[in-house]
Amino acid sequence: MTTLTFDSLNPATGQVVGSHPQQSAEAVHEAVGRAEEAAAWWAGIGPAERRRRLLDYKAVITRDLRELARLVHEETGKPVGDATLEIVLAITHLDWAAKHAQKVLGRRRVATGMIGMNLSATLEYLPLGVVGVIGPWNYPVFTPMGSIAYALAAGNAVVFKPSELTPGVGVRLAELFAESVPEQPVFQTVTGLGETGAFLAKDPRVKKIAFTGSTATAKRVMAACAENLTPIVAECGGKDAFIVDSDADLPAAAEACLWGAMSNAGQTCVGVERVYVVDAVYEPFMRELTERVARVKAGEHYGPITMPGQLDIIRRHIDDATKTGKIVTGGPESVRAPYVDPVVVEDVPEDSPAVREETFGPTITVRRTRDAQEALNLANASAYGLAGTIFSRNARRAMELARAMRTGMTAINSVISFAGVPALPFGGVGDSGFGRIHGADGLREFARPKAVSRQRFALPGMNLTSFSRGQEELDRLIRLVTFLHGRRKR
Repeated sequence: MTTLTFDSLNPATGQVVGSHPQQSAEAVHEAVGRAEEAAAWWAGIGPAERRRRLLDYKAVITRDLRELARLVHEETGKPVGDATLEIVLAITHLDWAAKHAQKVLGRRRVATGMIGMNLSATLEYLPLGVVGVIGPWNYPVFTPMGSIAYALAAGNAVVFKPSELTPGVGVRLAELFAESVPEQPVFQTVTGLGETGAFLAKDPRVKKIAFTGSTATAKRVMAACAENLTPIVAECGGKDAFIVDSDADLPAAAEACLWGAMSNAGQTCVGVERVYVVDAVYEPFMRELTERVARVKAGEHYGPITMPGQLDIIRRHIDDATKTGKIVTGGPESVRAPYVDPVVVEDVPEDSPAVREETFGPTITVRRTRDAQEALNLANASAYGLAGTIFSRNARRAMELARAMRTGMTAINSVISFAGVPALPFGGVGDSGFGRIHGADGLREFARPKAVSRQRFALPGMNLTSFSRGQEELDRLIRLVTFLHGRRKR
């Protein structure tokens, strides 16, 4: 039977980068079967051997960093420099996961308390088996590796379905892994369109799905997973807010805001889309921002819109925002496919699509607020809750705002900096998804807790879990519990 293929295209030129098979349900089924066998072997070699091989994989990716960055550039259109930064971040996460997996997941003793004084207890985190990863196109190395690296370090095998826009990157990641682990197909890539990802999500032998993409697609993936009660960690979209307080370093804030909004053509789930500036510094901040944005050029500082269909959403949001708000930079004419020039619009109503919906383009809305509290309230008035930014020189005030921001991550006096800290968990709330990748939470996300209690000796006169138990033993228990827990706190 002839296997259907599809092409990945360079979004800037339309040229074919590569052709890949649209893998069928049978092909995905076979890949999961191979992964199931590989998972047993991978778990069996133990944490020390997994650490060694993952660190070797890190070295292999580092060796081929330039080649991989070039491939990312070709399939996404982003500048090679941005692709390089993405891969470097992925390397640091792989390094952290490999080196910390045993400490985070390994067996440890747990206190049993007075009632369980005759017991010993241990807790450890065991591999799930096969983990399916469905990755995005905007950061085709960094984002999926946030799941792949941590799932592998936790002792699982991985079947990876990359975006149909960046399949070549996904294939290459698995090929490089095979250099470090040639014995078994511990990490495989399957290519195809949306139905290939559905085949993976519906396979009952897949013990967890890690998904990154839109909220709407996440709901469809969850429905597929529900057939087998397969758990899912979902990192979905965002509409991240950037707050500039009255004492902020304005040049630094403007620089960070611009990068967070425009880098990767705004195609960043944790990118800046909404800006709230305290009235006292609004005018000078806007001067700083306007001066800088005038120097940023599409096609030079950032690449094209990778997914052609996103242009319609970006155009709709720009049209709406410029009709109701005040244009600072750009406008409807900024959309010149496949590129979009920077767009900054002030005073856009909070109920408009440009403020409520994820744009995923190089556009921002800016609003003046009375104070930082109003800015926070507006920032939190969103269905999304992925990340955000606070700029303030007052460390205590900045921390209060950051903690109160309804997001999974917040950066202070920097932008998206949490992504570069491997020990920090990454994920959102609300329409931005649930579960966490990265850090210790990310390792535990791909493992199952295993609790074991062992009786060391029998408690004299306290045989409570027996049909021979008498009233005298219950009376002793009540006296003990009253002594331990009966005093009220006033």
